[in-house]
Amino acid sequence: MAEAPVTLISARGVSKAYGGAALFGGVSVNVCVGDRVGLLGINGTGKSTLLRVLAGIEKTDVGVVDKKRDAKILYLAQEPQLDETKTPRELVLEGLGEWQTVKALYDEVAHAIEAGDVSERILEQQSKLAEDIERHGGWDLEHLALNMLARLGVTDIDRPIATMSGGEKRRVALAQVLVAKPDLAILDEPTNHLDADTIEWLEEYLVDEYQGALLIVTHDRYVLDSVATRIIELERGTLFEYEGGYEDFLELKEQRLQQEGRAEANRQNFLRREKEWLSRGPKARSTKQKARIQRAHAALAIKAPEERKAAELVAVNTRVGKTILELKEVEVVLGGRRLVQPFTLHMVAGERIGIVGPNGAGKTTLLKVACGELQPTTGKVVQGLQTKITYFDQARTALELDWSIYDNVAERKGAERTGGGQVDLGSRQVDLRVYLEQFLFPPDKQRQMVSSLSGGERARVALAKSLKSGANLLLLDEPTNDLDIATLGSLENMLTTWPGCAFVVSHDRYFLNRVATSILAFEADGKVVKYPGNYDSYRSLKEEAEAAKAAAANPPKSRAPSVAPPATPAKSVPPPSFGFKEEKSGLSHAERKELAGILDKISKAESAAAAVEAELADPTLYSARASEVPALQAKLSSAKTEAERLVARWEELEAKSGK
Repeated sequence: MAEAPVTLISARGVSKAYGGAALFGGVSVNVCVGDRVGLLGINGTGKSTLLRVLAGIEKTDVGVVDKKRDAKILYLAQEPQLDETKTPRELVLEGLGEWQTVKALYDEVAHAIEAGDVSERILEQQSKLAEDIERHGGWDLEHLALNMLARLGVTDIDRPIATMSGGEKRRVALAQVLVAKPDLAILDEPTNHLDADTIEWLEEYLVDEYQGALLIVTHDRYVLDSVATRIIELERGTLFEYEGGYEDFLELKEQRLQQEGRAEANRQNFLRREKEWLSRGPKARSTKQKARIQRAHAALAIKAPEERKAAELVAVNTRVGKTILELKEVEVVLGGRRLVQPFTLHMVAGERIGIVGPNGAGKTTLLKVACGELQPTTGKVVQGLQTKITYFDQARTALELDWSIYDNVAERKGAERTGGGQVDLGSRQVDLRVYLEQFLFPPDKQRQMVSSLSGGERARVALAKSLKSGANLLLLDEPTNDLDIATLGSLENMLTTWPGCAFVVSHDRYFLNRVATSILAFEADGKVVKYPGNYDSYRSLKEEAEAAKAAAANPPKSRAPSVAPPATPAKSVPPPSFGFKEEKSGLSHAERKELAGILDKISKAESAAAAVEAELADPTLYSARASEVPALQAKLSSAKTEAERLVARWEELEAKSGK
């Protein structure tokens, strides 16, 4: 018989309200050893509040939260509170707990011995502390802890926390939690402020190395699908549970909603029949009649399921000119550091360019150059005559925190009293209040101050303000931060159907796969490379390029040298192999077969590229089918890349066959 799972946290009948507004009521949830739980829900439903209640940061209004007595439970807040007098090194080593205490004592004893105290007592103490260090994890624990900071992008580990940005502080706090290896880690949006490569590493770490239980709020759907074994969704103050990852959640939730729909349809049919029966005025004489009347009244008292709403993001449509934006040999140098090497970019109608790269690489700087907020060091930025730009910055600085939601989007204080005007949605005009309802701000909430909103709600306000501007070029800097998954889906749908253009800085791989028609990647030393297609296409093409570069740097050896090389000194270190094995000269059977057919493949690839080039050269394309241009450009780039790859492979095989 299988043993019952060990419960780390058990919440029963928990309720929480703020200012009379209930966030959730009577919810219950257990997190056991080995659980990997994802928590979902639209912004403002109380996900972060529920995490704080479970972590013991906030008290419940009603209900009980029990925790396993000796369990180590750590919580990562969206805005962590750290001792700002300390450094990342000090804070992360504190996460090692008892190991750090023992190591500090060992260092004191070691210093005493170095100073000349070699008494039997001090030597015994040193030996005992050494054993304690081994028992608490060994001598490499400090190195592993500092390596965690490096993997999360924190490089200046001796700089005071007070001098760091909010994103850097979050990464330090995340490292501190992971290093401590708690029995349960409660993580609120841990992927915010991480670049895509770091998120991929974190995803792999949580799956392959982290041993504790996990309760995580995240909008990163790939992380959820890889990490979570159970999803709980906070919806209308109630928790619903689903086994499996994100993909399983989507399927199971659809089944639940269909079942609820059938149950409601059955209830309505029952009510219709019973109303007809009651209208005939049956007398409550028999027990059966009384029971039927009671059932009818009970069914009438049941509240119908509330309509489930998702934000319906809409952007004002404006005309797009022939020239939208051109960057001509643009170079950016700031503070003596070259962020962007000279590069050229021509944007066409309907193009949505995702921008990726490490934190601090210069992605936001490039957006500021594109909109004219910052001038390039060299080169030129050309905006089309009809180009109108709106810039959505990741700090949401365009919002006035002491203004209401309505005033912020109307762009004047007191707009509710003076009239906020109409929003032109192209085919129709709507009142600003109706427009805001599409962003999930009902009339009674539109008077709320922005300062009191959650991070996701502020993001929706900023989007509502940006998308009503009439711009045809959106510059979106980390638009996915803090947004719930439903709103992300609405933003994806809006961008993919909107005729304008966009630059999107994002670490959300799922979002970029849905939205991007090409990727601008910041690589080493300010080099910016454009790849056709979405995020997956970019990763595939980049891996191919890196493999080709590594192969070129380590060509196979053809034959033994005529003169024997000098003997290698015993202590010398052999050169790195980079994972490539040396190949023998001559072609294998498979390679001879490949060489025989490769010229036909080259011809077909070049013909495919020529066909796309001819289509792009057609002047009617840009007037009649402008929306197809980005896909055709991506197709052309892919065809050219394939032809170049085949030519390079042909040359490699030819050279090898002649040796």
